[in-house]
Amino acid sequence: MDVNANIIKRFVIYMAILTFVMFTVWGFVRSFMNRPPGDYETEVCDIRLKDKKYDEALEAANIALEKTPNHRGAVMCKALVFISQKKYPEANKELTNLIIFLEKNVKEDDKTGIGTLAAAYANRGIIKDRNKNYEGALQDYVKALGIDYVAVAGPGLGTIILNYKFKSSSVKERALYLNEQLQLPENERVLSIKELDEGQVMHKPGKL
Repeated sequence: MDVNANIIKRFVIYMAILTFVMFTVWGFVRSFMNRPPGDYETEVCDIRLKDKKYDEALEAANIALEKTPNHRGAVMCKALVFISQKKYPEANKELTNLIIFLEKNVKEDDKTGIGTLAAAYANRGIIKDRNKNYEGALQDYVKALGIDYVAVAGPGLGTIILNYKFKSSSVKERALYLNEQLQLPENERVLSIKELDEGQVMHKPGKL
């Protein structure tokens, strides 16, 4: 009886472990299968962007957008690819379209959507900054900070760092600096500091 009891006990333990593993695997499979169309390709775009495989990143983003037009993560990733390639007109177009779409559609309780909107303004501000449109950059920085201060005030876990070679100036720091300089007479302004400008951080919420 003792031998049989031990066998039954082990059997019950093994079955419990097997059941737990199967439920875990099934939960993972279900979460993968129930993902909105385009999410997987957007993650691929993000990975390829970090690896500087820009053509592959754009291809993934475009596939995501075929599955879900206006997929906010795909549009943001596509804009960041263009910024990485210094294709600023293309990046500006993507970010402007994203801003228009989100302002029309984002809900007040959609924290990720609000963070994405703030990031879009911040990134568009950086493009204007690099093109020496300092007044326009300041307007976008202020708008970004007003929408979601925490998301864009400084580098965080949800950021993608591009050209991060030097000490970075955050959106908040850059906005304060531009505002200060723009108050000065034109001949006294120092609006571009190469070492800081090249270290500016592109913003992208961790989950879109």
